[in-house]
Amino acid sequence: MTEAVQAAQSLPADAAPLAPERDLMSKFDGLIAERQALLDSGVTDPFAIVMEQVKSPTEAVIKGKDTILLGTYNYMGMTFDPDVIQAGKDALDQFGSGTNGSRMLNGTFRDHMGCEQALRDFYGMSGAIVFSTGYMANLGMISTLAGKGDYVILDADSHASIYDGCKQGYAEIVRFRHNDVTDLDKRLGRLPAEAGKLVVLEGVYSMLGDIAPLKEMVAVAKKHNAMVLVDEAHSMGFFGPNGRGVYEEQGLEGEVDFVVGTFSKSVGTVGGFCVSNHPKFEAIRLACRPYIFTASLPPSVVATAETSIRKLMHAHNKRAHLWENARTLHGGLKDMGFRLGTETPDSAIVAVILDDQEQAVAMWQALLDGGLYVNMARPPATPAGTYLLRCSLCAEHSAAQIETVLGMFRAAGQAVGVLG
Repeated sequence: MTEAVQAAQSLPADAAPLAPERDLMSKFDGLIAERQALLDSGVTDPFAIVMEQVKSPTEAVIKGKDTILLGTYNYMGMTFDPDVIQAGKDALDQFGSGTNGSRMLNGTFRDHMGCEQALRDFYGMSGAIVFSTGYMANLGMISTLAGKGDYVILDADSHASIYDGCKQGYAEIVRFRHNDVTDLDKRLGRLPAEAGKLVVLEGVYSMLGDIAPLKEMVAVAKKHNAMVLVDEAHSMGFFGPNGRGVYEEQGLEGEVDFVVGTFSKSVGTVGGFCVSNHPKFEAIRLACRPYIFTASLPPSVVATAETSIRKLMHAHNKRAHLWENARTLHGGLKDMGFRLGTETPDSAIVAVILDDQEQAVAMWQALLDGGLYVNMARPPATPAGTYLLRCSLCAEHSAAQIETVLGMFRAAGQAVGVLG
């Protein structure tokens, strides 16, 4: 007999019953019920897809069926590059499977140094720090740069890692309307002139695929003596003459203080980084908790990243083909009558907007059944009330694959009733 039962039996008959023990998992009951209702309807869980086999950057086997991948961030198709794979194999043979330590202790190997040098060369900057993931890069840089008495000013549609970086730190948080230069200017103007200020922006916003007006925003930030951090996760590799991102495309080299990025997209592996020309940048290593108190990336991972980054410096043909794929897919879907997240093909992300979750799930399922995988996205990952299918183009998608994809969208749209 438990203590709770004994206590209940010892109470007078007219006494109020004891409150049940608090179950910390009860807060998830609504999510569990929603997911179960989805599964009961016979739909595949969109958030539990298993890649049973990956044949190439653009093809996989899902539920036993050959499937075109249009929902990964493998923008430049580097995951199966022979040189990248060989670099990982060589490092695995030479250094083993892991580091067993943080970068501050025994966790810095030859390939960590090589990867950071590759980043310096790629971006033409003096400083580079590698983090375990892109998420950790934002978490670490934002919480470390802006302290008590400082301000972080961020776009309302910022990625979760940016918001979490704000939460981990002690700075005051100010949000401005998405991509609204005037609102950014107004909110910066209300802050104390003497306070430290960090404006956090993204080159490409991952849900709708829209790009930031960085040129105007950076000018506003500098007018108010704010430093600028730009997350170029979804633009590294194919924006700008050297693939450095939207800030390079818009002519802002030398004006952005910090650039954050990830290896899990165009680079084709895993990890995150920040680069900067600030003369004191190396001090971040001594103060950044998400850098200090976590194990460093395995040598095989940073070796693949270094090789990929160096190849991306010369991937001009890949960049051109990726943009051609984006234009073809965006134009084809728009001509069919689909509602898209952007009027023009602004990035390698093409978002198809649906009316509600039911329609989005039905469309997603029809595409999967037809042999196409895309991402379904819903609030809170998307703006309130927005349900969409997010298509991510790859430089390795052939022209024939894009035409096949368009045919699949037409068939699914007609079957579900999205298209007339």
